[in-house]
Amino acid sequence: MQYSNPRDEAIDAKALETLANVYGERATKLPPVALVIAAYNEEGAVGPVVESLPRTVCGLQAEVIVVADGCVDATAKEADAAGAVVCDCEVNRGQGAALRLGYRIAREGGAQYIATTDADGQYNPADIADMVQPLIDGKADFVTGSRRLGSQETNDPIRTAGSIFFAKLASLLTGQRITDTSFGMRAMKAEVTGAVQLEQPQYQSSELLIGVITHGYRVLEVPATIHKRTVGESKKGSNPLYHLHIPGLNNVFYGFRFMRVVVGTWWRESRRRHRPS
Repeated sequence: MQYSNPRDEAIDAKALETLANVYGERATKLPPVALVIAAYNEEGAVGPVVESLPRTVCGLQAEVIVVADGCVDATAKEADAAGAVVCDCEVNRGQGAALRLGYRIAREGGAQYIATTDADGQYNPADIADMVQPLIDGKADFVTGSRRLGSQETNDPIRTAGSIFFAKLASLLTGQRITDTSFGMRAMKAEVTGAVQLEQPQYQSSELLIGVITHGYRVLEVPATIHKRTVGESKKGSNPLYHLHIPGLNNVFYGFRFMRVVVGTWWRESRRRHRPS
């Protein structure tokens, strides 16, 4: 895995050392499927999510890996008690950095397939099998859920319009039809996570999706469901004026940052793929 920031490499190395000391071979010799969750201050939510996840997916044994991203509450302890392998990272760096570390744990631990979900309980665990099966069948290298093809309980018209716009933009840039660029539940062959450069602390789902398409991996979307968050509050898309609750302002900041990630990732990965070796 490539690191653009030596600080990130040092933080990950320390977290991995602690993980190996605490869990031993349970963390270093993983079953075929790794279910990865990035969690930041999700006490009260992460435990039920871990308990709801299947330990067998499409007939293959699965292990749950939770990366506690600099949490200051009992997230790590709760996830461990629920049965997960927990990598307790001391520094909060964002969901993207936490998932990148989770992918590394899964890949280096020998997992063949990696699936991700969020710690807030918005995604349906039953959808995981529908994403892993095409990988096993050799029909795809990367499978992502789509609320456009499935369903969602949230109904923010601005977010919905933005989601449609960014899907069309990503489709135009990559040449592949995409209906949902920001769905948090996805599955992939483990080696895919080592081929794409992952830099974003947030909005990492679009960075990964566009990266794998740009590198020529076979990508498939399947119908999936996203529910309303019932515990805690969203940690993404905020801005310096977030707590003033000015209507629409947070969506403007979110859209601008998301646009930058979508276009920037496409440009960066296109250049990396075609760069002479």
